Amino acid sequence: MSEMLSVIVDGMWRQGDKSLAVRLVADKGETLPGWQPGAHIDVHLPCGIIRQYSLTGACGDDSYLICVGRETASRGGSRYIHETLRPGQKLAISSPRNLFPLHQADRVVLLAAGIGITPLYAMALQLEASGTPFTLLYYVKKRENAAFVREVSGGWRNGECIIHASCEGESPRARLIQDLPAAHDGLHVYTCGPLEFMAKVRDVAAGKSWAETHIHSEAFQPVAPAANADTGDVFTVTLASTGERWPVPADKTIAQVLLENGVAVPLSCEMGICGACLTPVIDGVVDHRDTVQSAEEKSARDQQVALCCSRSHSGELVIGL
Repeated sequence: MSEMLSVIVDGMWRQGDKSLAVRLVADKGETLPGWQPGAHIDVHLPCGIIRQYSLTGACGDDSYLICVGRETASRGGSRYIHETLRPGQKLAISSPRNLFPLHQADRVVLLAAGIGITPLYAMALQLEASGTPFTLLYYVKKRENAAFVREVSGGWRNGECIIHASCEGESPRARLIQDLPAAHDGLHVYTCGPLEFMAKVRDVAAGKSWAETHIHSEAFQPVAPAANADTGDVFTVTLASTGERWPVPADKTIAQVLLENGVAVPLSCEMGICGACLTPVIDGVVDHRDTVQSAEEKSARDQQVALCCSRSHSGELVIGL
């Protein structure tokens, strides 16, 4: 489990017409743990909800900055932050975790949609500081929706930012084919935003022969189940350390079964988007239902299973607990 930190909401301000930036500082003046672009924290809201938010801004600051979009279909997190959270409130957060790190590259393309700008803005600052050439392409429905407009719009020495607004005929569907350059060894792409946007990025990249290892993404939503998908057959989960085994019925997750039997599981999002519960697989065939792992990771020799959402294609799944 991540170490829990006590922080205070030091400031809140609008970013565009749909988002709020929130600055968090240590409760008692301690130094907050360092982080690198792509990292996120779990925010434990007073209403009992836990949500994951990417850290943004400069990673050398002595505070944490997040930016939260107002979701029309909010499950409670964004609504609480926009309507109830106030400066001076104390919050519990996790230490930063990074499942979306920057890799060494000759050049980088950053593709953001909506609130997906948050980790990519931090990446742009890091790339600028390291002298790595980059292009940040930011897709929004309307220009007034965009967050961090002043920050990303000018003054770059090593990169550029271009904002595309769908209402002006510049939707990702219309732009991505021309915006995404041809693949080459030294070029990496990082993308963050709604699942449909990132799926379109990968479709376009596949058409241009991009290697999976050069495309990196982070999702803010769980994968929607297919219309004809069922919850799967009953299978057995077995602990490699003790040999204990329990059936996992169709209406329960692996994590729920383990918790019911006294096994500690590091849960956070419970939707397969944060990676907190990823656990090594010793034997068995995983039915991967998370969005935090890449297709390459899901087909690798050594795999991990997201206990909160994934299931098993085999009758038994032996896990490294």
